[in-house]
Amino acid sequence: MLVAMDEAASNETLAVRLRAICAALPGVTERLSHGAPTWFVRGKTTFATLWTHGHHQDDFPHLVCAAPPGVQAELVEAEPDRFFRPPYVGGRGWIGLRLDVGLDWDEVEEICEEAYRVVAPKRLVQQLDADQAAAGQEGPENGSSTARISSP
Repeated sequence: MLVAMDEAASNETLAVRLRAICAALPGVTERLSHGAPTWFVRGKTTFATLWTHGHHQDDFPHLVCAAPPGVQAELVEAEPDRFFRPPYVGGRGWIGLRLDVGLDWDEVEEICEEAYRVVAPKRLVQQLDADQAAAGQEGPENGSSTARISSP
């Protein structure tokens, strides 16, 4: 579902929604990193950061997260108005997703899950797959591609 963002409610809404999405993944913790809400696997490895007021030259709300190899280039080429190469981690293939343009929360959830899968240990990914199978959700174990970011 695509929604337009009202700036007054957007920052709180973004944090609340992303917190719920990321907290549902096994072994995830949240803390501020560089002043921004950031989600970690087992308190160590970052997989997503929310910049509600922008960061550096990217002066708009956005999510920065891990991505599988090659996905960054595909997304930036296919949808440059929504996806970008973020500073610092962009060289490692991470993606930036604008949260003020054509926001689709189902897509954001898929992107966060895929980012998690990129950095999480196999055991936690297997736990996520088992949890999804038990809940009747689609995932890679159930024959569905997890994420929109796998194939734009």
